[in-house]
Amino acid sequence: MKQLNMVDPEEKDSSGNQVPSRALHIVGPDKKVKLSFLYPATTGRNMDEVLRVVDSLQKASKHKVATPVNWKPGEPVVVSPTVSTEQANTMFPGGINTVHLPSNKDYLRFTKV
Repeated sequence: MKQLNMVDPEEKDSSGNQVPSRALHIVGPDKKVKLSFLYPATTGRNMDEVLRVVDSLQKASKHKVATPVNWKPGEPVVVSPTVSTEQANTMFPGGINTVHLPSNKDYLRFTKV
């Protein structure tokens, strides 16, 4: 369990042994760790957050997007800055919404997928 970072270094049982933490590792189809949550042994996981993260990871993998802070499924996502405006218009026929920035750069774009 230590090799997988699944013990809580602060929590010990009555014998002084470390107890398992609430570890969660999400591994992608490419067999790479995409996310690792480590909760203290005294704290349960938030399954709504786990499902939200899985949805976000799947969208990012499929569509060249990122999910903003506090994003919830069904809300707009951010188009990757590596996608040109022309590509974005083709990739997201439902449209993109470009946020006006003081720099006048057009890289902060939202869409729905």
